[in-house]
Amino acid sequence: MKSKAPESLHTHNRRHFLRAGAATLALPTLEAFSAPAPDASAPRNFISVGTWLGWHQNAFFPKDAGTDYEMSKTLMPLNELRDTFTVFSGLDHRAPNGHGSWSNFLSGATPATYSLDQMVADEIGEKTRFASFELTAGAGEVSKSMSYTRQGVGLPMIQRPSVLYKQLFISKADQKRTEYVLQSGKSALDMVLEDALRLQKSLPGRDGAKLDEYFESFRAVEKRMGRQLDSINDPVPETNYKLPSYDPITPNLQIEAEEIMYDLMVLALETESTRVMSLFLHGLGQVFSFDGEALSAGYHGLSHHGNDPVMINDLVSIETAHIHCLARFIRQLQEKKNTAGKTLLDDTVILLGTGMGDASRHSNANLPTLVAGGGFQHGNHIATDPKQADAPLLGDLYITLMQRLGMEVDQFSNASRNMNQLFS
Repeated sequence: MKSKAPESLHTHNRRHFLRAGAATLALPTLEAFSAPAPDASAPRNFISVGTWLGWHQNAFFPKDAGTDYEMSKTLMPLNELRDTFTVFSGLDHRAPNGHGSWSNFLSGATPATYSLDQMVADEIGEKTRFASFELTAGAGEVSKSMSYTRQGVGLPMIQRPSVLYKQLFISKADQKRTEYVLQSGKSALDMVLEDALRLQKSLPGRDGAKLDEYFESFRAVEKRMGRQLDSINDPVPETNYKLPSYDPITPNLQIEAEEIMYDLMVLALETESTRVMSLFLHGLGQVFSFDGEALSAGYHGLSHHGNDPVMINDLVSIETAHIHCLARFIRQLQEKKNTAGKTLLDDTVILLGTGMGDASRHSNANLPTLVAGGGFQHGNHIATDPKQADAPLLGDLYITLMQRLGMEVDQFSNASRNMNQLFS
């Protein structure tokens, strides 16, 4: 009979006692058996930014791979910040094509499923006042979602900067009102759950899974509401930041809205109000004006350029404006430090991408992707060849991002590896 292998310190750490026959000896607190201290160098925040109409690939991707690449036209506003981000080409989820599959950006091969940001929020979001914020700028005529719960429910997005501001810096009167609403809502949920439990015995077996999802959804809501109740009377951070006198919510004011949302996102991170945020950059018929001149067509029309050079040039102008906003955001995070003295940029993983590889062809292949911050070794263009049998998926990069955030994961959608060997 083979003898048992000695148990590891990790096993002892969970038990804290020794057994010999019927005797049990409790162990004192020992350094060797203590849980490792949290990695202070690991980032704590996650930001995802996605465009509905994609990024024009030829202007987004640098022509050369490696660290000596020439900055691409769209990314030129980031030229002086090239050591803060990494560009990826050749990655996608092997997802279906078409606008209907756009939500694969954060969901993976199956659109409108449990999204990356919500996976992160469910893991680390409960440590802050708000588990996550879902934001949008330039909202169009059709409501969409970029973030999805475990049950595949699309989360509504905050469009008005003033609404986000009021949540971050709520007044005492609003605190009491919110507490009342939360308490009332919780009682209502309890009543709904009680009614559902009464029905459970009479439901056919086919409805069992659906009822389980129903309960899980309500448990998730209760958990988030409970977290808000726990912190409702905590001191609310103060700020000198002044909102404009109006909310730039019309589609043609998308860039203005974007800048304000980024400003508020910095404040949210600085005050540790949340660790997870997503920003959806919508795009339909809005016609932008730059330097006093209107572009030749609306945003959506330009994305379906049919290789017309004038339309492509105008489309890239819009996308470059988005990158100007991102560059400003990165600079702000570089300048601010958390309570441990680390810059907010090093403390934050920023993912910029899309679920639309080429809007003109409705292709969801080769998704333009950029990662900034998070303490990674940046300054690189990592070009992968999707034709290779062992080519990584975009989900493999997501696994690396989650692992950097301290999550113990080894799978995302149809991806089951990581990109740690290429990006660390």
